[in-house]
Amino acid sequence: MTAVFAGLLTKVGIYAMIRTETLLFPGERINTALMIVALLTMIVGILGALAQGDIKRMLSFTLISHIGYLVFGLSLVSIVGMSATIYYVAHHITIQTTLFLVTGLIERRGGSSNVDRLGSLAKISPALAVLFFIPAMNLAGIPPFSGFIGKLGMIQGGIAEGTWITWTLVVGSVVTSLLTLLAVARIWARAFWRKAEDADSPDRLLMSKTLAHARAANKRLLPMSVVAPTALLVTMSLAFTVFAGPLMSFSRAAAQDMYERTPYLEAVLGEERVDGVREELEDLASQIPDLDTGDGGSDEFAPVRTSLEPEDESAQEADDR
Repeated sequence: MTAVFAGLLTKVGIYAMIRTETLLFPGERINTALMIVALLTMIVGILGALAQGDIKRMLSFTLISHIGYLVFGLSLVSIVGMSATIYYVAHHITIQTTLFLVTGLIERRGGSSNVDRLGSLAKISPALAVLFFIPAMNLAGIPPFSGFIGKLGMIQGGIAEGTWITWTLVVGSVVTSLLTLLAVARIWARAFWRKAEDADSPDRLLMSKTLAHARAANKRLLPMSVVAPTALLVTMSLAFTVFAGPLMSFSRAAAQDMYERTPYLEAVLGEERVDGVREELEDLASQIPDLDTGDGGSDEFAPVRTSLEPEDESAQEADDR
């Protein structure tokens, strides 16, 4: 249940923020505040993760830290930022759930989730090492995994906006990614790479006399019924990398729909009620500023414009002629 709560339910709040921001606060009304919150969340969360000796606690802090990435993408108020956020939500649900399930397997095989008491896991259970290594590198955003793809989209959006605070966020996101790599590398070095004899009070489950004894313990402690769901999620996480192109296209379409408020409002409130407040909505949408991103006019990097925004008068007159 911890894996489900950590991976899935924490994203309900992000969805609520996305809906609230796109419906009630279009444009750049609160994006500066969101950027500050995103930066603090990333840095404070990952520093908390580095201070932990228990794998579950470390993953809980990295969860907090990576929520900051999602708020970062949301605060950009651009198609590329929102599409990267949507893609990263799906990626992070899978990766975070996988890592908590792997931690459960580590606890079953090694008798503890405290890295100070673990060792030799790569030797006595190579399959468990693979199941940890892939999502751990994905969480850190190492190319070519999906974590890198999602973070790259947010960084592109931040660079395109070109303000001092977005550049600060870009630097902060890169630093956070490197510190995440350091956190998972410490787990790998201690729990998987070093000898169990060098650990503090290692559990007797790690002290197999021969590899034959270790394999027998693996079959008993790690049956296929508990390993298969984790392996399936690892495979799913790799699918986010293999099918990144189509998934990003889908995320981009979803981002455009998020900012196109009219269909959503009509579906929820009804067309008649939307017509009654259309003038107010148009006035609200007209306050969305333009931004010269220097990217050749790419709409994906510029602040979004919706169907509620009044058309340019000169363009309208040209069409009338």
